[in-house]
Amino acid sequence: MVDEQNLNFLLSYCISALKQCSSWTHVEILQALAALVYNNGPKCQKYLPDLLGKTGLLVQFSDPAQPDVELRRAAVRGMANLCLSVPGQPYLDESYRSVCFQTFLSVLQSSKTSDVDDITFCMLLQNALKGIQSLLNGGKMKLMQTDQIGSLLAVLKKCMFHGLPGLSIEMPAALYPAPLPQYDKRSPVKQEPSEPAACKQAGNRRKKSKGKQKKGECGEEGKDLGDGGNESVLGADLRKLHLGDVQNSPCSDPRTRASGVACVPAGKDPLSSHCSSWKRISSSESEYSDAEGGMQSKTRSYQANVRQGALACFLSAVKSIEKRILYGYWSAFVPDAPGIGSPQSVSLMTIALKDPSPKTRACALQVLSAILEGSKQFLSVAEDANDHKRAFTPFSVTIASSIRELHRCLLLALVAESSSQTLTQIVKCLANLVSNAPYSRLKPGLLTRVWNQIKPYISHKDVNVRVSSLTLLGAIVSVQAPLPEVQLLLQQPSSSGLNSSGSTTPHRSSSSEQWRKALPSEGEPPDNPSGCTSSEPCWLLRLCVSIIILPREDSCSDSDANFPAFSSIYEPCPLRLESLQVLALLVKGYFCMAQSYFLELGEVACRCMEEMDPSIQLHGAKLLEELGTGVLQQYKPDSAVAPDQRVPVSVVVTFWTMMLNGPLPGTLQNSPHATLQTSACDALSSILPEAFSSLQSDQQVLCVTLLLGLNHSENPLVKAAAARALGVYILFSCLRQDVMFVADTANAILNSLHDKSPNVRAKAAWSLGNLTDTLIINMETMGQSFQEEFSDLLLLKMLRSATEASKDRDKVKSNAVRALGNVLHFLQPYHIANPRFREAIEESLQALVSTVESEATMKVRWNACYALGNVFKNPALPLGEAAWTAQAYSALSSVVKSCKNFKVRIKSAMALSIPSKRECYGSTEQFCQIWSALVVALQKSEDTEDFLEFKYSASLRTQICQALLHLLSLAKSTDLPVIRDTITANGDAIKSYVLQYLKCGAEEGMHTDSGERERVLKGAIEHLSGMEKQLGGKARVRVAVYLEDVLANHANATELTEA
Repeated sequence: MVDEQNLNFLLSYCISALKQCSSWTHVEILQALAALVYNNGPKCQKYLPDLLGKTGLLVQFSDPAQPDVELRRAAVRGMANLCLSVPGQPYLDESYRSVCFQTFLSVLQSSKTSDVDDITFCMLLQNALKGIQSLLNGGKMKLMQTDQIGSLLAVLKKCMFHGLPGLSIEMPAALYPAPLPQYDKRSPVKQEPSEPAACKQAGNRRKKSKGKQKKGECGEEGKDLGDGGNESVLGADLRKLHLGDVQNSPCSDPRTRASGVACVPAGKDPLSSHCSSWKRISSSESEYSDAEGGMQSKTRSYQANVRQGALACFLSAVKSIEKRILYGYWSAFVPDAPGIGSPQSVSLMTIALKDPSPKTRACALQVLSAILEGSKQFLSVAEDANDHKRAFTPFSVTIASSIRELHRCLLLALVAESSSQTLTQIVKCLANLVSNAPYSRLKPGLLTRVWNQIKPYISHKDVNVRVSSLTLLGAIVSVQAPLPEVQLLLQQPSSSGLNSSGSTTPHRSSSSEQWRKALPSEGEPPDNPSGCTSSEPCWLLRLCVSIIILPREDSCSDSDANFPAFSSIYEPCPLRLESLQVLALLVKGYFCMAQSYFLELGEVACRCMEEMDPSIQLHGAKLLEELGTGVLQQYKPDSAVAPDQRVPVSVVVTFWTMMLNGPLPGTLQNSPHATLQTSACDALSSILPEAFSSLQSDQQVLCVTLLLGLNHSENPLVKAAAARALGVYILFSCLRQDVMFVADTANAILNSLHDKSPNVRAKAAWSLGNLTDTLIINMETMGQSFQEEFSDLLLLKMLRSATEASKDRDKVKSNAVRALGNVLHFLQPYHIANPRFREAIEESLQALVSTVESEATMKVRWNACYALGNVFKNPALPLGEAAWTAQAYSALSSVVKSCKNFKVRIKSAMALSIPSKRECYGSTEQFCQIWSALVVALQKSEDTEDFLEFKYSASLRTQICQALLHLLSLAKSTDLPVIRDTITANGDAIKSYVLQYLKCGAEEGMHTDSGERERVLKGAIEHLSGMEKQLGGKARVRVAVYLEDVLANHANATELTEA
């Protein structure tokens, strides 16, 4: 490190020396300058004009016209060091960044001249790549301009293949967004004379892997994709890679079987004719002397460094470019199936399959993973489920083809790879691909190949490979679950697809009976006609459980030494954690497969929560929550699972009894780990209500006591989880009728509603909404007895707290207004007459009206309209008389006409149709304003700027028609003039909408609903005709006659349809 005073002196000296000294000294001075500015960029601000200005020294010396390449390299290195960022220090100004970027770009675009040696040129490229990477990372440079992005990606693609044996490509100056691969002309490559024998020597010419290797590994010492011999793997037929070929090998490591694949007859694959251009050059085949061979080896090492630098730079670029822009260049870097007679375009997979360096292959896979991450929306357009027979290839088919080719190439790379680190990257890349690909829109079979190929790697000697293999299996069971293809894979026999020495599971089949116990268990439902359950345990489920709870049989890997926890009798901790996550995903996505082992999986969760390692405990709690949630989903009213296919309530009771007698209460009470307590709290809230009511009373009390206690936790995560769990419990039928429990829960929730943490307040507001729902249910089912028992003071406190919360942020507000509507609906005449309540009621109503009119999120306004509808249901409130009535109706009338969100309009129309008496609507003027607003809303029901809202327009018209007919059935004689004027002006439009409303009820097969709609219309006709008869024949337009005509038209249309 150089202090600032010496730095200033030395920099001044170097700059002066460069200006005054002879040119032969410049290289060494620039090297000293580069060393000085390294990590000192922010301290060099005053020297930047001399170095990076228009006539700056570094700019001059790095100019493409500079004949001395060593001088140019030293200048570029100094510039790259200046671009390094120092945390907490200001970065280069935009003008200097731009100068540096253009300089680095011009270096990368330049071609090597004959007088420059390969190593010097490689070092020049490396320095430029490091400079661009520093600009992208430290300068947080956002690439936005198309020409800038295109130029950078073009040079990066060029450098990615720099010196790759057997391949030389020429790139255009810039790439452009395009759906198909662009120009990448391949230069002719001089072929080695020994090429025809390449296939025969495939297994013999490979260098030993750099990593440690076990003795006795079959063929391991001869296999590394770091060298030649695997070239024809690219052209191998994927069917040859199916498990039938893989599993029968006597070798213990599946990677060594690649040599068996390498000599597939060339004619089988369209790529085989281009196989020669992919040949790798091995030192044993070279024509160089030892000295020349050493130089050649050094050159290749530098070239590999350039490729790695380009890929590292590309990784930074991927993070600096918006994904929607990046995917425009998808075809330039991601492989697509080659056309008939044309070679496959070079891509990242070319490097992953062909590069001699394992590190470079891993870098390419990291970049591909970064591109695939977050690509779900882009890939969602892919479709090839139906054979397309068109004159052109749709973009959806092009993307589907690319996804298939990615699967094919990654599986080829998987079976051919020998480096454990690179293997890990391949499997991670596959997991990213699986997580984002739209398999439901693709022909089945892709996941089956991945599933069968990855199975042997579960028992790989390297722990990281095993963990990433489990991650991939987790991605398969979580993507778009449940997929029929995955369901079939899960039903395969346990031994299916496993080589004789490959998997851990077959070795453990006898000991795994410990957790299986007697199958079928008590929790297994009868035979499932849909094929969800199987008589033989699910292979993946059994594998995960055996890894989690059974002692390991031998030391797994040299890499175990990296993890101190591996000294235990169990499998390595990362492996057990990944197995728990896969098990949780399996239960979540394919509960019908897991429910046969419901109690056994509960035991696994219990055993994990009893361990000392908090991370194992945490994932045990998450597994418990998924098991509870799976049962809850089965018992939902809209569940598609037949009652006899569900986990029986008696088994669920046994399950939760085991949990409550096990480690769960202790974890909730004593754990020093807040995240673990939070997960345990979430797990406790996933109990089935029917099962809770069948638990012993002391266990019910234990659950409630634990949650009420945790609601006072100082940790916001735990407090939020407890508040939410109380909101779940308050809906249980066996608890909600207990006034004392409701009161205790209300006090706990109100306490959390005033917490300083926004997350706690949001959860508490949701629970308060549920609690007030319970008040309404109890009022309707238990009558006045419950209302009289419930504390007036607590009710007032709830009203005030909910009013205050309605001014909070939107996540709190949306449920606070819901609670307000329920409390105002619950109030009795004696509450409303009470002076203490009067002010609180006024404030709460003002809060609701202002929320409806506000610019809050649509969910908040939707709930506020719904809440006002609830208020209108309370006959004790002075609806139509109080001043707030006019404000409420005005707000709803405005929203129903003009709100952009149709769901908000629907709720406002619904609220306007709730008052049951004409007096509730107030004066004639107010009634007519509501009527006019609804007519305008009906005419605007198809006007929307957002196409997504259009799907709600039919529901909106239905709701408005209901409101209009409701108003007509209550109208007074003084209201008729305005109604007649509206019908005169807009009669035809209203008539068509009402006919559509009546017709929809009949068409939907809802005879009761259709009959109800007609009954409301007839009621309105009867009400209006009686009133109009009393008035005499003064009016030119009779509303009753108009409605009779509508009804007659509907009747005629119905008769014609039935005929």
